[in-house]
Amino acid sequence: MFSKVLIANRGEIAVRIIRACRELGIPTVAVYSELDRDALHVRLADEAFALGGRTAAESYLNTEAILDAIARSGADAVHPGYGFFSENADFARAITERGVTFIGPPPEAIEVMGDKISARLAAARGGVSGVPGTTEFITDASQVVAFGKEFGYPIAIKAAYGGGGRGMKVVPDEASIPSAIESAQRESKAYFGRDEIYMERYLEKPRHIEIQVFGDKHGNYVYLAERDCSAQRRHQKLIEEAPAPGLPDAVRAAMGEAAVAVARACGYTNAGTCEFLFQDGEFFFLEMNTRLQVEHPATELVTGLDLVEWQLCVAAGEKLPLSQEQVTVTGHAIEVRINAEDPAGGRFMPSPGPITKLRVPSGYGVRWDGGYEAGDEISQYYDNLVGKLICWGRNRDVAIARTIRALREFGIAGVATTIPADIAILEHPDFSAIEHSTKWVETTLDLSGIASDKGEPAAPATEDGEAPRVRRTVDVEVDGKRFSVAMWVPESAPVVAVAGGGGAAARAPRPRRSGSGGSGGGSGNVAVPMQGTIVKVLVAEGDVVEAGQTVCVLEAMKMENNIAAEKAGTVKAVKVSPGDTVGSGDIVVVIE
Repeated sequence: MFSKVLIANRGEIAVRIIRACRELGIPTVAVYSELDRDALHVRLADEAFALGGRTAAESYLNTEAILDAIARSGADAVHPGYGFFSENADFARAITERGVTFIGPPPEAIEVMGDKISARLAAARGGVSGVPGTTEFITDASQVVAFGKEFGYPIAIKAAYGGGGRGMKVVPDEASIPSAIESAQRESKAYFGRDEIYMERYLEKPRHIEIQVFGDKHGNYVYLAERDCSAQRRHQKLIEEAPAPGLPDAVRAAMGEAAVAVARACGYTNAGTCEFLFQDGEFFFLEMNTRLQVEHPATELVTGLDLVEWQLCVAAGEKLPLSQEQVTVTGHAIEVRINAEDPAGGRFMPSPGPITKLRVPSGYGVRWDGGYEAGDEISQYYDNLVGKLICWGRNRDVAIARTIRALREFGIAGVATTIPADIAILEHPDFSAIEHSTKWVETTLDLSGIASDKGEPAAPATEDGEAPRVRRTVDVEVDGKRFSVAMWVPESAPVVAVAGGGGAAARAPRPRRSGSGGSGGGSGNVAVPMQGTIVKVLVAEGDVVEAGQTVCVLEAMKMENNIAAEKAGTVKAVKVSPGDTVGSGDIVVVIE
């Protein structure tokens, strides 16, 4: 096995990997940005190294900083988690060229499957058909126009080097093509570091089924059942379940065999997931994610297998512990992603901020994989996944009932979450009857009565005054390596990280931009509902706008959000430019 594993990630997946390594007796190394100095994954790891920067590009996507941390820590293996560099062949190659093990597939397999176009070609070589689409990158809007004339609309424009719905835009008609291309490229660049895109036919009412597949370095392959991930919003999953309900056994087996065929076609090893769309009795290969999936715990609960342990063992050269005939599935599991989003009215707006209270449910068959604790903060710069609630039951009905019970026990304050929408999904008769599809949440589910509830606000700061001194442990960086030391400080003093050896002290929060805290209310003051970065301004002073017209685009938590005018009129002032950071309630456009 390995002497030390560095986790090149953050949040709940970094915590998950650290715990698996600890159970195997493997020391772990965390890396962190300036905003994650005291994050849960940093607190749990045996060592931690600063990457610097605030945004993902400045930290978790900074190859040189991570390579430096690997060298300085002496780690002999790196686990990329998911997102960030997990599907980046150049990163995997940079690690392996240094004699360090990449806990994932070989760079060549990532290149084949990480590029969604070459993945389609590889699947075809394995005899697996994909959704009708192109096998070249989109370089001009005219390509999309021609595709639309041949196959009709809607069309899905997708990030060629991404996944998870990031960088995907649905084009309903020819007029929407230019803006969809621009938005897809912008999101893809922000989240994956590359902006190549391609297109395919967009199926109207498919179910999203994925197969967990594993391969070792000895030529052995297995598929570990399947998951249904059809409950989505913005092409990103909300609820997953294993096994996929209501799937004909013949289709179930054929999908599993197809996933193994795809893996063999590209010389795949370690954990991967083949995604399929299922509609009208047919299934189509969609893509292969060359990494561990967010929803892997659902598979773990029905198979009784630790997939992160499998990853570590396979990366160390061991054979798969089970053959296909030995894989068994027992009961049913449902995984709910708890995101920091306000689902009120179906808007699902990001809700960054401090978590002032966090009480997770428990009981038989209930598991929580979280990346935060009370007192931690959800940043606008990263994904908004707070954690995952996974519930097992002896059958699907029991699993649904148990998940609803656990969600109602969940206590979180400080940020709005998707929990009210999750409950609405699980209680809907369409979900029980397996009549939902990937567009069902957005087209059918009624969330108009869902109310946002952030719960308790953060406690106000207090003056030091004559407060008694208390012993506190604080974090110190010496030459970029994190240490913990004890200090006697005033009781009301905030706990901050202290830098040393040439590092920079933790930055104070950036002052808020001026502006009202309201939502506009039809007054003509267009305000943003959350903190984030303006990526596009669509109006100028003197423009005439209609109610509901988008005036600018705000990026928060790697998601683009259209900010619309609440009344018709003439633009009197534009208070922001692309690249500006804004806070919740800040006015961006004034209309009279």
